[in-house]
Amino acid sequence: MRFENIVLIGLNPFIMRNSTYLFAISCLLGLSACSPKTAQQVPPPPPPPPSVSTVKPPQEDETLSPCPKFSDAPNKDEAETHYVLYRDFLKANDWNQAFEYWQKVYAVAPAADGRRNNVYADGIRFYEHFLGQTQDSIQREGYITKLLEVYDENDRCFPNTSYAPARKAFDLYYSYPHRAGRMEIYNLFKKAIDIDGDKTSDFVINPFTALLVELHTEKKIPMAEAQTYAAKVRSIVAYGLANCKEKNCERWRTVEGYALVRLEDFETVKGFYDCEYYTNKFYAEFEESPTDCDVIRNVYSSLKWGDCSEADAKFQKVIAAGNKNCVEAGQLQMAYNKLRDADYREAIALFEKAAAEEKDRAKKGQIYVIIGQIYYVHLKNFQRARQYAQQAADVKPNWGEPYILIGRLYASSGPLCGPGRGWDSQIVVWPAIDMWNKAKRVDPSSAAEANKWINRYSQYMPSREDVFLRNLQVGAPFRVGCWIQEDTTIRTAD
Repeated sequence: MRFENIVLIGLNPFIMRNSTYLFAISCLLGLSACSPKTAQQVPPPPPPPPSVSTVKPPQEDETLSPCPKFSDAPNKDEAETHYVLYRDFLKANDWNQAFEYWQKVYAVAPAADGRRNNVYADGIRFYEHFLGQTQDSIQREGYITKLLEVYDENDRCFPNTSYAPARKAFDLYYSYPHRAGRMEIYNLFKKAIDIDGDKTSDFVINPFTALLVELHTEKKIPMAEAQTYAAKVRSIVAYGLANCKEKNCERWRTVEGYALVRLEDFETVKGFYDCEYYTNKFYAEFEESPTDCDVIRNVYSSLKWGDCSEADAKFQKVIAAGNKNCVEAGQLQMAYNKLRDADYREAIALFEKAAAEEKDRAKKGQIYVIIGQIYYVHLKNFQRARQYAQQAADVKPNWGEPYILIGRLYASSGPLCGPGRGWDSQIVVWPAIDMWNKAKRVDPSSAAEANKWINRYSQYMPSREDVFLRNLQVGAPFRVGCWIQEDTTIRTAD
């Protein structure tokens, strides 16, 4: 019997990176088609653009904004004076005086010198400030309306810049989602990306990626468009990491930790990624463990899903290793055949049937773990994966493998339960370690595997400073929410 007819699942967890710096751009509010998500705190808006206190004369042959400028004002000198005054009052945090003069400038010369959008950007700052000063719902809605109007005017008067669409989309996504639909927000982000290309601002990427995955899953974005912008996101992140400086690098690492992992959701879509993608991602696992049947079958199935040719030299090595090490027989063969062909739904149905007919509880438990691994690795459905791991633990007591799997599910949930870095993404390690410790308790033979994961992930727990800043104590009980919903114990990496 040849290996082409068999396959088993290996695991490929997301490795979280430690960070004490919580950056608001990464607070995801969207939902995945397969993986459960949890609502995040609404982040503050990004900082305003740099202030400018003087007006430079336009350069020769320079294209200026078509909107009213100082040169169009009834009294040019007065408009420029009011501009300087409101900017000075802003620096002094005298918001009321500043706003009084800003209104005068906005009425006659909102495009300033025609080369910069400072008046619009400052208008946004004013209305954000006023929003923060009141809890009156009517006043707040009025300020939000004004703020959005300023964004629209900015976009109309400076149509070739990304500032207005990017910032408006960000604010609508996090702060005012009741004022726009997701598709409108997505299109604003997309416009900013189309303008800036690889130089797109970091705060755009995570919410845009969330919407990209979500809207494509709901069939509101065609695959070709989703493929195009997934590639753009990868290119932007690579450019940002290659060109970042100092603290900005931390922001880009935060983006990388969320956006690139979220794009893995597209692995569940047949034909979304090509053979090269799956080879680059999975073949290294085979090279590291060329006789491990879990790994061999996972890599085989992934290459098959990616429509790789079995004549390819790398694919041939995987097949040969499977034929040598992992030949299967028996009534599970049909299920393995479907898994081999990357027909994951049908494979699950056949494995479930096999489990129902299996009398041996140990073998039944092993089948349930295989189903859980399919849901984890290939379908990105963590809740269903945990369900089958728990079933495996029920029918096969004193076996550590189900708890190893659940621990890996929890440890991989950084981008699902937070931004991929920082507190919300780090605390998922606590229940993961609980599961791995449980695996060792019920099954001493699993200690080596459990310790491997404990040692790998312990460094990603929160720091003592993070715990202290939240008025918490090491050793105290804590409940991790998100889809995990587990009681655990506070621990630190240091």
